Amino acid sequence: MMNASSFRTPLNPNEIVVRERDAGSRLDVFLAKMLSGKYSRSQIKKMIEAGQITVKGNEAVVHYHVKADDVIVMEGRDVSGDDILAEDIPIDIVAEDDEILVVNKAPGMVVHPACGNPHHTLVNAILFHVKNFPRFADPVRPGIVHRLDKDTSGIMVVAKNERAHAHLARQFKQHTIERVYHVLVKGVVQHNEGICEEPVGRAFLNRKKVIIKPSGGKDAITFFRVLDRFRKASLLEIRPKTGRTHQIRVHMNHLGHPVLGDSLYGMPSPWIDRQALHAKSLGFIHPASKKKVFYDSSLPTDILHLIEHLRQEE
Repeated sequence: MMNASSFRTPLNPNEIVVRERDAGSRLDVFLAKMLSGKYSRSQIKKMIEAGQITVKGNEAVVHYHVKADDVIVMEGRDVSGDDILAEDIPIDIVAEDDEILVVNKAPGMVVHPACGNPHHTLVNAILFHVKNFPRFADPVRPGIVHRLDKDTSGIMVVAKNERAHAHLARQFKQHTIERVYHVLVKGVVQHNEGICEEPVGRAFLNRKKVIIKPSGGKDAITFFRVLDRFRKASLLEIRPKTGRTHQIRVHMNHLGHPVLGDSLYGMPSPWIDRQALHAKSLGFIHPASKKKVFYDSSLPTDILHLIEHLRQEE
């Protein structure tokens, strides 16, 4: 006989209580069934991996099998396409044609709406500045084929139609996109150039953090070259072969040179209030012309000020 708690009404709309008949189902499968029509299984999986879903007060894992009376809380459920509004937010448009939009993303701007950041994102700004922007593929992330962390600045490309989106997504998947970052790291990097090939993955206890995972992690390759050395820091050019979440920050921290200003991975700085990481340039095959194009951006003011401070310390 089922106990009464299996039928209790959730205390808030973001809470789901597992009934006995659903016990044993994998968490992502169970939630996709319960929320059919609102969230896909892949969306739910991303929410779990981002630490936005808890089971009995603990951060969930995708492969968890639910039990009767488990209380599942979706903390600030993900937004839907209908929630995404155009907002008059200034953006730095580097280039634009019928196929693509290239922008220089400001630090502090989230790329697309998600749980906890439903408004004031790059997508909201694009919907305002590009009239009648088509919401193909993913309506919450229209045109988005890659992302930068909230506090990482720099060059991004956005697709303006399905053909461009498919063409660019294929290049990112095949790792043929040429990406160049400039980053300031702690300490004097001894080798003029090098590579880190350690696999990375989500931390088990803190799903918002990425760690080196020799077993079970995703392949990650980061090339680096020293551009300048200071007394206590180095300026590097980074060329990531893969595009894993937090890859550059995690790899540099692993090498003993955490990114300056990066509070998540251990190197906050009084001279900059975010990680000193900038997507300097981006090269790819244009979806229409099929020719290689290359876009570049200048270092933002806060990173230039940090470089000047480091020079004065010498």
